[in-house]
Parts: sequence; C-alpha cells; structure tokens
Amino acid sequence: MSSVAFDLNHWSAQQLARVEQALSDWVAPGGVVDDEHPAPAALREAMRYAVLDGGKRLRPLLVLAAREAVVDREPPDVAAGLDDAALRAACAAELIHAYSLVHDDMPCMDNDVLRRGKPTVHVQFGEAQALLAGDALQALAFELLTPEFDALDAAAIPPAVQATLCRQLAQAAGYQGMAGGQAIDLASIGLALTEDQLRCMHRLKTGALLQGSVMLGAACSRRCVSAAAKTALQTYGAALGLAFQVVDDILDVTADSATLGKTAGKDAAQDKPTYVSLLGLDRSQAYAQELLAQALAALDASTLPNTQALRALADMVVNRCS
Repeated sequence: MSSVAFDLNHWSAQQLARVEQALSDWVAPGGVVDDEHPAPAALREAMRYAVLDGGKRLRPLLVLAAREAVVDREPPDVAAGLDDAALRAACAAELIHAYSLVHDDMPCMDNDVLRRGKPTVHVQFGEAQALLAGDALQALAFELLTPEFDALDAAAIPPAVQATLCRQLAQAAGYQGMAGGQAIDLASIGLALTEDQLRCMHRLKTGALLQGSVMLGAACSRRCVSAAAKTALQTYGAALGLAFQVVDDILDVTADSATLGKTAGKDAAQDKPTYVSLLGLDRSQAYAQELLAQALAALDASTLPNTQALRALADMVVNRCS
C-alpha cells in the first residue's frame, strides 16, 4: 500500500460528481410525456425525488473503490469499458438501495415520514406512486447493467461482465439478501433475538447490498480476481456491512432527526431489536471498532495493491456522525 496519505474527501468528490451526473442522466429523464419518454410525468418525478439530491452514496463509492483495487494494466479501450461497467454498477446499486428505502418507508412496512432530510416518497406523492416508483427503480437498475452490446466497439462492456453484474446484484437484493433481511426484520418486531439472530438479520437486510457493492466493483476486471483476493473482499464487505448497521443502531439513540436526515429513535419506538437494545451502547461501540479491524485486516490479506479508498471508506462508515 502506498505511504502517501489518502485524501478521502478529494477522492469522494471526484467519484460522486461522476455518479450524480450519471444518475441525473439515467433516472427517468425528460419533461412532459413525449414519444421518447412516455411514462407519466408524476412517476418520473417520484423516481428522481427518491434518488437525486440526497444520501451518502456509500454503495456507489464502494463499487468504484473496489474497481480501483482490481485494475490490472488494462489497455485503454478495455479500461474504458470496465470503467463504464463500474459506473453503471455503482448507479445500479444506488437504485436498488433507493427503491428499498421507498418501499421500506411505506405504511405497510416502517411507516416513516422523513428520509434524507425530506418527506418520504409516499408522503410526497402518495402510496400508489411510491410503490410504482420503487418498482421502476428496481427495473432500471438491471437495465443500466445491460447496455446494448456492439461487438465492433472495443470499449464495449463484455456480455460476460454484464451477466455477472446482474447475477450479483440480484443475489444481493433478493430473498437471500436485502429483501430476506427486511422480511426477518418485520417478523422480529417485539421479539427478543439472540446476537446470532440479530447478526443474521442485518447481514441480509443491510450487509448484503454493501458487500454486493464491493463484489460488483471487483467483477469489473480484465482478469478474474484470485480466489484469495475475492474471499478477502467478501470478508471486508461482510464486516463493513455489519459495522454500518451497528453504527446505525448507535446513531438511532445518540443523534437527532436533523442530523440523521431520518426519524431518530424509531427503532425503540417500534420495539425493534437492535445492537444497542441487545448489547448496550458501550459494547455496541466497541463491536463497531472490532468490525472495522476485521475489514482492514481482510484488505491486508487481499494483497491487492490499491485498497486505500476501501480502507478509508471503512473508517468513515464506523466513525461517522450521521
């Protein structure tokens, strides 16, 4: 690893500029109903409201950081195609995250009214539009991963990479990932879970898409990443994903709604099991630091040459204030 200090703020600003521009270009563009963009304007507005101008964009940053970690002396045209794949995967991961928040906030789930510092989508647009917006964002995520392939374009994303990205994202978002974790969460209200049960729930509900984002970036490589490096990245992603939820549980009781951009204290109000309710605040804070150490040790074990961004993102996740 380079001895030069890594500037996460500078790196993030550059990457987020790319992501924000791509999301603005790709998420339901167009004005009033027209032939090119025939969807009703209200649906497009709800989709853009759910995605743009808010959020940490952690999942896109993890995709792009993992892509940097696996770059391997690629010819310019190959690099261009894989960089495009990584940007598309970064946006796709954010769209899956955004759709999940839209649906999770609805009255049939968490019934929340504040998200990213503004009214939730169903409050702003109504439940029917919120449901459709979430559905459309999920579909758009996979559309982004599969642009038309032109065999004559040397910088095109190889079909095998497109297929791998689709499979990985579907696994992270599906019943063995994020959706399955949300189902466990809803079924656990008012129950006393063991630490193992709580860990399982959060590895799926929150951790699967964060870990999946790392593996999406790792898939954007000219050569297959070695089995040892892949295992190390999976370990890193799993530790980071769980750490994110532990810190979320801590912030739910230590920060206010204005700082969080969402309703503080709602887990306790809804009698949901959390790390703080199970372990206590001090032990939860210590556990977050243990998970950070696990994530960083995994990056060391990966032997990948450029993991500075991944390391800095892990530290940011655990030591954040919102």
